Amino acid sequence: MIGLVDANNFYVSCERVFQPHLEGKAVGVMSNNDGCVIARSAEMKAMDIPMGTPAFKLEGLRQRGEIHLLSSNYELYGDMSARLAQLLRDACPDIAPYSIDEMFVYLEGMSEHQCQALGDRLRRDIQRCLGLPVCIGLAPTHTLAKLANHAAKKQPHYQGVCLLAGNDASTTALLKQTPVSEVWGVGRRLAERLAINGIHSALDLRECDKKQLRKRFSVVLARTALELRGTSCLTMNAVDQPRQRIMTSRSFGQPTGVKTQVHEALRRHAQRSATKLREQHSLARSVMLFLKTNRHRRDQPQYFPHTLVALPTPSDDTRVVLDAVRQGLEQIYRPGYRFMKAGVMLLDLVDAQQHQLSLLDAPARHHPRLMATVDAINQRMGQDTIRFGMTDDEAPWQLRCAHRSKRYTTRWDELLEVGTHPGAIADARARRQQSQP
Repeated sequence: MIGLVDANNFYVSCERVFQPHLEGKAVGVMSNNDGCVIARSAEMKAMDIPMGTPAFKLEGLRQRGEIHLLSSNYELYGDMSARLAQLLRDACPDIAPYSIDEMFVYLEGMSEHQCQALGDRLRRDIQRCLGLPVCIGLAPTHTLAKLANHAAKKQPHYQGVCLLAGNDASTTALLKQTPVSEVWGVGRRLAERLAINGIHSALDLRECDKKQLRKRFSVVLARTALELRGTSCLTMNAVDQPRQRIMTSRSFGQPTGVKTQVHEALRRHAQRSATKLREQHSLARSVMLFLKTNRHRRDQPQYFPHTLVALPTPSDDTRVVLDAVRQGLEQIYRPGYRFMKAGVMLLDLVDAQQHQLSLLDAPARHHPRLMATVDAINQRMGQDTIRFGMTDDEAPWQLRCAHRSKRYTTRWDELLEVGTHPGAIADARARRQQSQP
């Protein structure tokens, strides 16, 4: 049996854990630089505010107190996701995170009754330990687990946990009422093609002949149909599956053409990319960096440069990556342009454990103990506790986040403060005295 644990309105829920006064309020989380709404509470969805609505269009509602808009707090969300993953690892034989708020759990050898009981317990434990509301879908396949999770969210009688056996009447009824477009892996264009061929629901897709699906569409769709029948065909990449490339990029809070400021932004991205590289135990052979002006400002000169810098030898050392970034910036920087975005990508990745050094390689500048110490301190004390080079917190490239909450779980100076106002204490004493005979 496979389970999918999905946190409800994850970004908003993380905010509500530390700001309980937001419970029951219409809350939205904005994208980078407070651009548009990327996460909505159920209350905001009920107000028919679409995903992606520009924040400036909601300013009137915010000022009147009808909605609450918060800046993205990715450090908090990432830490809460890691805590959720750890809780699941402690309770389940195996897990595979699918996204920041979705995680598959594998429950081999457990009966349906045991899976249902575990799902109920996990939901209670996650709410009690993390304060996050989740829904859980349980089924024999990944695709059915996705549908079960969707049903657990939309149909209250499941009480947040839905188990589908895969071949029973309840599964058939759910597939019949599920549009094929809501099946995992079926996009809008594919759904339109399926509709032309008379396939409108998930049940229609399940009943299709596998050979015909493979012939008319693809092997992947044929496997999806088998998954809907309860036959497991898909495998999830493990959480530690190494990526083939690592990129860190971000739009600037304000455009800037000052070379030192652009270099600061690239340096920040390079350090983050190097950390990710070490986390997956890889080495990079080359570094690409790019700059972008604002293509929407036709009244300003446009310039979109990029360059690739080969490393002397494969490395995961932050200093080596930073040196490549410095070289690359010297190649592509031109004065007279106001840049709006910058990014760093590490390419040609190899496994650090299996890489064989060549006699032709340049001497490596590699100090794994130093990098491991830096990573350990940053993990324990907070991101960027130790960093290479100084940065200006007021620099134009820094993200605009006027409404960001505190990073309660990762910053010592932003820990949640608990206390009682002296006036409230006096009021409580007065009420207690009045209640006494």
